[in-house]
Amino acid sequence: MSTFTLTRQLPEDATYAALRADVWTGLTAHPKWLPPKWFYDARGSELFEEITRLPEYYPARAERAVLCRESSAIAAETGARTLVELGSGSSEKTRLLIDALRAAGTLTDYVPVDVSGSALQRAGRVLHADYPGLTVHALVADFTVRLDLPPTAGPRLVAFLGSTIGNLLPTERAAFLSSLRATLRPGDALLLGTDLVKDEQLLVAAYNDASGVTADFNKNVLAVVHRELGADFDPDDFDHVAVWNREQEWIEMRLRARTALTGTIPAVGLAVRFAEGEELRTEVSAKFREPGLRSELADAGLKLTHWWTDSEGRFALSLAQPDS
Repeated sequence: MSTFTLTRQLPEDATYAALRADVWTGLTAHPKWLPPKWFYDARGSELFEEITRLPEYYPARAERAVLCRESSAIAAETGARTLVELGSGSSEKTRLLIDALRAAGTLTDYVPVDVSGSALQRAGRVLHADYPGLTVHALVADFTVRLDLPPTAGPRLVAFLGSTIGNLLPTERAAFLSSLRATLRPGDALLLGTDLVKDEQLLVAAYNDASGVTADFNKNVLAVVHRELGADFDPDDFDHVAVWNREQEWIEMRLRARTALTGTIPAVGLAVRFAEGEELRTEVSAKFREPGLRSELADAGLKLTHWWTDSEGRFALSLAQPDS
């Protein structure tokens, strides 16, 4: 018999409190920054789905191609009875893994983890209906802070797809991987999606499409701050910027003030001044090489055992297990 449960590991006001804290910290910093998680209100999620269909945005297509080709091998290698997905959102790509694990006859439990309870409710109930016998334990949680998994059967496969790990700075990635390693038991595995270092023009185009959808997505963070905290920034006063940082090997998305301006944020008591041309960093998206990722995983006590890429070598899925 299948069941659907939703467990909240975050207080009801946790999202609002985190937004206030990030806005205060990031907009009083030099240079200014905001974390990319604040793109994703309902409108931001719609825009990102549109981005994934753009001709310039190869990562979603490349990752899906690898999943289509290798999901059966992943299922055979892991024998997972529980699939955990971090930052699950709509859980669409996960269906490829669920199908493969069900075909292998091992999967009994699915644990989607996201900060959005509404997204988990929608996706979890659909999956619960579409896969009779699958037990869905949805968790409203911030997996970058702490991951407290339900006591499901092992072995467990933890999937962190979409190269979302690239949004974490190196110190944040190290802390995240170490924390995740502490939750893994012998026989568990981590399936990690990572975008790879490649031609600069291809990378920049993926974050600065000709139709301007990514620009709207970038500026949506201002709409979120406006709606939730009463800010009076005008998105039209900022230009979308995407640049390749060769030294760090990551893309940075920024908002650049077109003129000197001051915006107020009543909910946090801030008046934020921008000089003409001053930039607000809204996202870092790190790109990876196999030796570097292998080293980062090893530092966290994880051993990279499998490495799969799409046919053009643009995107990688890697499988890692606790290094006992």
